[in-house]
Amino acid sequence: MRRPVAFVTAIVLFVEAVGIVLVNGVLATVAGNQSMSLAGMDPDAMVTGTWVMGGVSGVLLVLCGLIPLLAGIRDRAPGRFGRITLIACAVVHGVLGALAVGLIGWAAFAFLMAVLALVVLTLVAFDRREPETKAEEPGVEGTPAPV
Repeated sequence: MRRPVAFVTAIVLFVEAVGIVLVNGVLATVAGNQSMSLAGMDPDAMVTGTWVMGGVSGVLLVLCGLIPLLAGIRDRAPGRFGRITLIACAVVHGVLGALAVGLIGWAAFAFLMAVLALVVLTLVAFDRREPETKAEEPGVEGTPAPV
């Protein structure tokens, strides 16, 4: 079950990356068309900053999606860097979910919590322990017999 969970997590993170870039593109277009500024900042700086934020967020989500994809393909737990990255991704989704309730609504909260659950499930499903060996039968040399 851990491989399908990793693949679903990767797909959801890739779709989320595309969505983030599209939303920031719409925001940049609206800010440019309305000549919006914040505290007297140049409107072109607002547009550029929105595009950069969308691009960077999209790239980070794609990189976070590559980790479970590779884990699913290899059927191995992510390494130390991959686990740290997925934990940071989970924390960001948790914080954004808490903010989304008040700013956007419960649907956005539910989506972010579903992504959080998938990331955490991917982390937990790939256990880093060594595989258990078959227990030797009692009375075989090297193991004491039960009392």
